[in-house]
Amino acid sequence: MRPRHWGIAASFLLAVVAPMLCIAFYLWVVAVDQYASTVGFSVRKEEFQSPLELLGGVGQLSGSSSSDTDILYKFVRSQELVSKIDAALDLRRIYARAWPEDPVFAYDPSGTIEDLLSYWDRAVKVYYDSGTGLLTLRVLAFTPEEAQKIAQAIFDESSRMINALSMIAREDATRYAKEELDRAVGRLTLTRQQMTEFRLRTQIVDPSADIQGQMGLLNTLQGQLAEALIELDLVRETAREGDPRILQAERRIDVIQKRIDDERRKFGVGGKGPGGEDYATLVAEFERLAVEQHFAEEAYRGAMASYDAAVADAQRKSRYLAAHINPTLAERAQYPERLIILGIAGFFLLTFWATGVLVYYSVRDRR
Repeated sequence: MRPRHWGIAASFLLAVVAPMLCIAFYLWVVAVDQYASTVGFSVRKEEFQSPLELLGGVGQLSGSSSSDTDILYKFVRSQELVSKIDAALDLRRIYARAWPEDPVFAYDPSGTIEDLLSYWDRAVKVYYDSGTGLLTLRVLAFTPEEAQKIAQAIFDESSRMINALSMIAREDATRYAKEELDRAVGRLTLTRQQMTEFRLRTQIVDPSADIQGQMGLLNTLQGQLAEALIELDLVRETAREGDPRILQAERRIDVIQKRIDDERRKFGVGGKGPGGEDYATLVAEFERLAVEQHFAEEAYRGAMASYDAAVADAQRKSRYLAAHINPTLAERAQYPERLIILGIAGFFLLTFWATGVLVYYSVRDRR
């Protein structure tokens, strides 16, 4: 062997063998065991159809919503979720359990929330199947119980987030119907208040009934007038001129006629009815209020039916988080994956060393 061969062998020992021995020493002696907890879930969307739709064969079975799953995927990797779980479980203490003995795989407790989020991306792996909409999480921690707690916390927070989205969608679906119902209630309330004010001012519950009473009074007076006229004719046939009975009958007729005229003037313009107003004005105002109240009641019934239908439709459509894998409890440590890490490190070290040797020989041959 020539000197350059001894140099290449020495470089192999320094660039490949020595680093691999150091990495192996760290992985098997220094690195702290980590335990994994797996949880799998998906967003399910249920649409309960009416019995008639089910009989017609158009009932829709439960399925998953890809957009909701995409939102959930981003949420699991978000700083918001990390902050919530850190506040509930103290993630900094959990991930810094092996600090400073294992500075590579443990979390530095002096780090910021951004550092914790970066470590979260290493400790929590999210696997998303876009075809089925299934999410599977692998959560690492230094004890199996803490790994399971973190996985359960992720599932619980994700479930609350999906429930919040479902509530927002339900409120959006019923907001327009609720606004229409509120307007209809306000309109009906206003018309009823106006009707009450009219009745208090005129002291008439129903002008139609009051007019019928007035007409009954007029009919009675007209009947009495007819009787008085007949009585006057009979007296004139038997009595002499200047008979007191004739004067008395004529006076009675004049009083009845005057009363009839007074009662009839109440129905005309300028007449004095209840509240100092003529019946024509009172009836016109009452009919206007009655029509407005009728339309307000019809609008209220229609708005109430629309709102009930919107609420029922929103309640038939619900989304929830379904777990197909509950958070598991590990019995042995599987991480860090020492052989895989050592193999990958050896591959790159060998590749860099071989590339350096080839560059050396290429430069040497050019000379």
